[in-house]
Amino acid sequence: MLQRRLIIAVSLICCSVGAACGQTPRPLSLKQAQDLALTNHPQIKAAAFRALAARAVVVQIKSVYFPTVQGALTGAEAESGSRIEAGLLNNPTVFARYANGISVSQFITDFGHTGKLVESSNLRASSEDENTVATRADILVAVDQAYFGALRAQSVLAVAQETVAARQSVVDQVSALEKSGLKSGLDLSFAEVNLAQAKLLLIGAQNESDAAFALLTAALGLSGDQTYTLEEEPMPGAMAGSVTSLIDQAMHDRPDLLALRFNRDADFEFAEAERRLWYPTISSVGVAGESPVHATALPNTYVAAAINVSIPIFNGHLFSARRAEAEANAQASNQVVKNQENLISRDVKVAWLNASTAYQALAVTAQFLAQATQSMSLARARYDLGLSSIVELSQAQLNLTQAQLADASAKYDYQTRRAELDYQIGALH
Repeated sequence: MLQRRLIIAVSLICCSVGAACGQTPRPLSLKQAQDLALTNHPQIKAAAFRALAARAVVVQIKSVYFPTVQGALTGAEAESGSRIEAGLLNNPTVFARYANGISVSQFITDFGHTGKLVESSNLRASSEDENTVATRADILVAVDQAYFGALRAQSVLAVAQETVAARQSVVDQVSALEKSGLKSGLDLSFAEVNLAQAKLLLIGAQNESDAAFALLTAALGLSGDQTYTLEEEPMPGAMAGSVTSLIDQAMHDRPDLLALRFNRDADFEFAEAERRLWYPTISSVGVAGESPVHATALPNTYVAAAINVSIPIFNGHLFSARRAEAEANAQASNQVVKNQENLISRDVKVAWLNASTAYQALAVTAQFLAQATQSMSLARARYDLGLSSIVELSQAQLNLTQAQLADASAKYDYQTRRAELDYQIGALH
């Protein structure tokens, strides 16, 4: 009964694979996958828009340096000799008139307050630029992980299919020998159990392959079911350099760390700008216009100019509190940078160790596969000659399957670890 259910399950898998194969798989290299993700992924587009918004803030703050020009059209009708006797303090005399004119106001100086705000906004814009680069790196490492994960899943699936075929061959052989009385029913039972295990492996491998391609599609910034024919990538060589040099490179190149540093510097510039709130602000204003219709007491044109000096004296400790807040935020940002540097140092060390271990595993898994293949050949020959039991053959089959799975995974594990190390040192852009 168990064997029948497994056969049905495998048949369903084959049907689903056939349906998927109905779609023409598109060839895809790692470089093409990276370019596709950089073009389509919404996270990269969102980061680019945030960078544009940050640059727009710089223009907003710099606008203070330019003159402000306003036009005005004013008409009034009043009784002769009218006076404003209630309301806001203003010129109490009201004349009937129509006039038009312009006013021009120009900021002169606030002794560096606006300049520090401009520097702060420029640094924040640079921080957003680095965040965009960091987002690209996040997407690229995710694509690399998904790409090599899909290649690994395909390789494991091929091993599972070969294992099912090899163990089915043993079942067919033992079944024929059992019918001839040359092998016992126990041998056939062992062979069928081994075949059932292989079919379970195939079911799991098919599921992992489908899931791996779903992850790859999402990493590319796409939706829906996509099928690809993935191209193999050249195997990177042994790692050069020490972990100390890699940490130094990460401290210099990691875009997320650069973004935090720019943000920290922006906070310190903003704190200095808040300190300069107590400085005077000097500005000028000029007005000019004409009055084609007016009372006889008014002239036909008017022109005036003034310079204004605003000196803060007391505002309920508002400026002091704003300065204290800005300085505290700047110190907090500085501690965030130090913490990120510590985390990066740790992550680079871990990534370097993982990549080193994965590289060492390449030779070990190759040797494991060679030995398991030889053991399987010897065990099969001994069993065919009646010199060993089905238990020895079953163990040899299990060892071979484990060796094939380890060998299939080792190559892509190393490529994945190298991609992760490149990400940690800031080499992915």
